[in-house]
Amino acid sequence: MNRSIVYSILASFTLAVLGASPASAVEPSAPEGTATASSPHVVRQSAATTPQQRRSVLEYWTTERMASATPLSRGIGELDVPLFASPRSPESADAGRGSGSVRRWTGGGLVAATTGRVYLTLDGVDYTCTASVIDAENRDTVLTAGHCLKDKTGSWAENWIFVPGYTDGREPYGRYSARDMLVSPKWSRQGDDSYDFGLVVLNTDLLGRHVADRTGSQQVSFDGHIAPRVYAFGYPSSSPYSGRHLYYCAGPTHPDRNGTHGSGMDCAMTQGSSGGPWFANFDPSTGIGTITSLISFKYADNPDVQYGPRLGEEARRVYQAAQTL
Repeated sequence: MNRSIVYSILASFTLAVLGASPASAVEPSAPEGTATASSPHVVRQSAATTPQQRRSVLEYWTTERMASATPLSRGIGELDVPLFASPRSPESADAGRGSGSVRRWTGGGLVAATTGRVYLTLDGVDYTCTASVIDAENRDTVLTAGHCLKDKTGSWAENWIFVPGYTDGREPYGRYSARDMLVSPKWSRQGDDSYDFGLVVLNTDLLGRHVADRTGSQQVSFDGHIAPRVYAFGYPSSSPYSGRHLYYCAGPTHPDRNGTHGSGMDCAMTQGSSGGPWFANFDPSTGIGTITSLISFKYADNPDVQYGPRLGEEARRVYQAAQTL
């Protein structure tokens, strides 16, 4: 890759071959903290699988830990300029007026419920990210960025929870711990930036309720095409944002001609928005659309453009494997 990439990881930035039987899609769960390479098409990590583990993860995230979770910038090679170095408007106002402007989402609707903050620990440090509840038979599946689950060929995330509809400290639908995390081997084993997507199968909440039964869910397209115009949503957490509110950008997309197979769009959201959905055919009056990509990274010398991966056959396989869990 001929330019530096910086990931907006986490402060609060995815299967067996089609037609394969469910039994061949994913191997049995490994103990917590043990990665299971299920097939050439899916890499799965078992997370909180016992009642004790679930309680432990949920209790880990105290108000103090959530408040102190910070964004993390990761770079490839030497950084040309500091990411998000240019000053921006305060969080109380829109950040800019061009096609890359960032606005607080106040429209409610389905997107306000299905989009949420993620909290996790990676290599002993607490971070936050963004994810979305998507249509799934198990009613427990969320889509996020691969780097919100695994540091490429490095460590898997721990203490992973999802807080749908998060707003200024309020958790209107509760919080959900991860049961299984799945990514493409092209991300986990090869570190290929074009495959920075992942699926998480959540545990039910403490009352046994599935997340989608409480929040609803959004449709995802796995045809490998990113819409020519999208709405992008996330919880930016680096200055001037704090991660307290859901923000969005809207505008046209263009192919990434600098190294990945994805697309870019003008958007000045900062770290913490990673994993946030890119919607095609989004209806602002209902908050409903079809997810065709997600927030993945920015180039260090162009902090006003964010990039997302194509959700094609690799992502479809990860999704199909998640449905067997």
